[in-house]
Amino acid sequence: MKKALIVWGGWDGHEPEQVAGIFEEILKEHEFEVEVSNTLDAFADAARLKELDLIVPVWTMGEIKEEYVKNVSEAVQSGTGLAGCHGGMCDAFRTNVDWQFMTGGQWVAHPGNDGVEYTVEIRHSSSPLVHGMSHFKVVSEQYYLHVDPAVDVLASTRFPLADGPHRLNNPVDMPVVWTKRWGVGRVYYNALGHQANIVEMPQVKELMRRGLLWAAEGKQAPEAMEAAQSQGTYTGMSDSQL
Repeated sequence: MKKALIVWGGWDGHEPEQVAGIFEEILKEHEFEVEVSNTLDAFADAARLKELDLIVPVWTMGEIKEEYVKNVSEAVQSGTGLAGCHGGMCDAFRTNVDWQFMTGGQWVAHPGNDGVEYTVEIRHSSSPLVHGMSHFKVVSEQYYLHVDPAVDVLASTRFPLADGPHRLNNPVDMPVVWTKRWGVGRVYYNALGHQANIVEMPQVKELMRRGLLWAAEGKQAPEAMEAAQSQGTYTGMSDSQL
């Protein structure tokens, strides 16, 4: 049985407890053993984090001890997955660049605030995480992020829509969903999820379901690569093969 840790807290406006409950339900439906915590002290035991298959942060605008970030980072590097959404992962700890490097981005603005109608455009590729999914509209915050150029973008949205000082720049496609690697660990992020009702949208919930499960498979991926290498059959496996 796979093991997951969900840690929620920070700014109440993002409904972290409710969002954590949605993620807990998804994981339990897939037979995960799930621990839910509302304290960052859950990141204190480095050895225990490495025993997990998945860490899910649901924590906005907080401060975190450097030791805790180091513990999470080392666990992910060793194969523990990291997956989350919206400000609960990429606006968690604004002053901690190590966290931002690991997660792949940091929120900087949402022009128009809540209530902007925009299209999430699925980027069809070889990734099973978006297979069979179509573009969809959402009315919510449209996240403008500073994004690691190493991420693999699976969905994006077009800026500008709302008025602001950014409007005179050329249009840009801002990542909404991405994956990246941190060591051998898998990192998944979805910028949607301002509140629980957005996470409950069928398209968003399905994206998160796939992302949570994919990130939790990171420990199996190195084993598959090692086996293929020992058999002389490794040619560079895609995520869909691992």
